[in-house]
Amino acid sequence: MTTITEQATPAAPAKSIQVTDKALVKVRGAMAKEGVSPEQGGLRLGVQGGGCSGLSYNIRFDTQPRERDRIFQFDDVRVFVDPKSFIYLHGMILDYQETLMQQGFVFVNPQATKSCGCGTSFSG
Repeated sequence: MTTITEQATPAAPAKSIQVTDKALVKVRGAMAKEGVSPEQGGLRLGVQGGGCSGLSYNIRFDTQPRERDRIFQFDDVRVFVDPKSFIYLHGMILDYQETLMQQGFVFVNPQATKSCGCGTSFSG
């Protein structure tokens, strides 16, 4: 199994995918609620065709990484990204925002050239 694990050290450059502290708190809580083991499983971020701008973000839990996944470690939370999705997600930040109107995960993606109002669809 070939995996690429990226870990930040104080002197290391920023990871190519970031997760804010606020998002990590929500991920940890959801993983515990769903019964996903942090030692084995993690959060899977991906991109799939569709949506009003051409591509849409995909976020879910997975019980283990796949063979060619990139694995990003944020303390006790692992994030899995497949190679095809990584092309579109490189440099992005996963955040969690709560406002009076809505709450949820937000993808801040410098690779997106156009996005739609729903915040889950983009073109790159």
